[in-house]
Amino acid sequence: MSETTKGSCLCGSVHYEVSGPMRPVCACHCNQCRKTSGHYVAATQVSSADLTIFGDSLRWFKSSDLAERGFCQTCGSNLFWRRFIGEKTSIFAGTIDGPTNLTMENQICTDTAGDYYDLPPIPVVEQSNVA
Repeated sequence: MSETTKGSCLCGSVHYEVSGPMRPVCACHCNQCRKTSGHYVAATQVSSADLTIFGDSLRWFKSSDLAERGFCQTCGSNLFWRRFIGEKTSIFAGTIDGPTNLTMENQICTDTAGDYYDLPPIPVVEQSNVA
């Protein structure tokens, strides 16, 4: 029997459950991630079929021609990122409740990282390999 992973936004209006495996965490330093989070984003990724979202305050913002970002309209928490074409959803790791048992294994878009922090000491990979 597999365990269910749970998470939520800050106010709890949006919560979710993951019934399948989660990918190791990837740090993204792209301009969009930095703008939406105030820093870089650390996200895991799951099969969209394994993700169940509850609550009525989730809103999706079309952030590019390729993808959208899910956030709580009540508290503003950034929760998800997903491509319009695909079967996976990225989950912002900080929204997971309790221990995640995940590790940050790589990072992308380091060429646009903020100049106010040092990059984490983890491998840099091509964005197409993780997104």
